[in-house]
Amino acid sequence: MTAIFYLLFGLVLVVFHGIQWVCNTLFGYNAHRKSVEFLNFSILASLRVLGTSFQLKTLKDFPKGVPIIVVSNHQSLWDIPPMVWYLRKIDPKFVSKIELGKGIPSVSYNLRHGGAALIDRKNPRQAITAMFKFADYLNLHKRSAVIFPEGTRSKTSVPKAFQRKGLAVLIKKMPDAYVLPITINNSWKLQKHGMFPMPLGVRVKYTLHPFIKIADVEIEALIDKVEAQIKSDIF
Repeated sequence: MTAIFYLLFGLVLVVFHGIQWVCNTLFGYNAHRKSVEFLNFSILASLRVLGTSFQLKTLKDFPKGVPIIVVSNHQSLWDIPPMVWYLRKIDPKFVSKIELGKGIPSVSYNLRHGGAALIDRKNPRQAITAMFKFADYLNLHKRSAVIFPEGTRSKTSVPKAFQRKGLAVLIKKMPDAYVLPITINNSWKLQKHGMFPMPLGVRVKYTLHPFIKIADVEIEALIDKVEAQIKSDIF
């Protein structure tokens, strides 16, 4: 079943790489955005071959006309496709390590052309500059950021301490934004054996906490609140 999944997954990445290029080159941003949404829907469909299920409701009520910062714990690389698909109404853009911007069909293309922030963890100056530019982009277009403040995947259900600097930059630079804390559970089980074999029947749960208006809370207190809220629901 793992082999079948990776065959489907690889096919999705290759096919949608071309689709993204066509959409972005010939039809512009909105067409590219739709192609990315359906890329991630197709990845979810591939994961269902393994009996994987995702408990996450599509957003209905959310602040309009302002950027949103989605803050979440991070357990596996499979955390991302459900966020892109189920949070598509708020047009999420990810903070990602710079290495992912090269060499991966579909994924790298989207990171380079879809509005993501690519961070060099070995170069603090580049990382901060990229975060400032990212915040300016989100403010201008009223789009949403997704940031995993743990920095790297926890790989278990035990969360890591938040690395606050990047999140603090976004909060400071985006005073009109709202924060949406999300808790992810069980995603780590998809990679408990590494990339192979993939386990069957994993049920991944996403808990969406209430939106928090940035202007209502001081930065450090806000980060404390968000971190506590996310971690309190991890099981």
